[in-house]
Amino acid sequence: MKMVVDVATVKQARLGDKESFAMVYEQVADDLYKVALYSLGNAYDAQDVVSETFIEAYKGIKNLRDDNSFKPWIMRILSIRCKRKIGQYITGRNQLDIEDFMGLAEGGDSMEEKSSRKLELLRALETLTPQERQIVALAVVQGYTVRETAEILGAPQGTVSSKLHRTLKKLRAQLEK
Repeated sequence: MKMVVDVATVKQARLGDKESFAMVYEQVADDLYKVALYSLGNAYDAQDVVSETFIEAYKGIKNLRDDNSFKPWIMRILSIRCKRKIGQYITGRNQLDIEDFMGLAEGGDSMEEKSSRKLELLRALETLTPQERQIVALAVVQGYTVRETAEILGAPQGTVSSKLHRTLKKLRAQLEK
């Protein structure tokens, strides 16, 4: 589900109102965290990246030209921060903390069924590149359109569209094995 931000609050934050910035923070923090967690696969790194994103956004919000473009603007900051963190992963192996991502609140299924599904999902997610994870996090998990996802990532719309299609096909194939 896409985050909803009150444009009037963004305007007040842009004009220097600290309380309004705190309100904007509350409106987007959970959604940014979900994207960061899905992109990075690590709860601690996701928290760090979101914190860094808000510090950068707080410092730069006065330069925001269009209050209506706050969502793509802050997602772009998050995307850059995630890419930097992924660059740090290159020397080490990134492990997805599937418990943090999926939670245990799913209803009805036995613990064995939940564990089996989580293991399948973990294996499927491990086949994705960091860029594929970001595209899926934005387009599927958060519900952004391909155009919005492309804008956030600073990539051509056609490239994002084809990568999303291929990535979803890849995930389906992994989950159907």
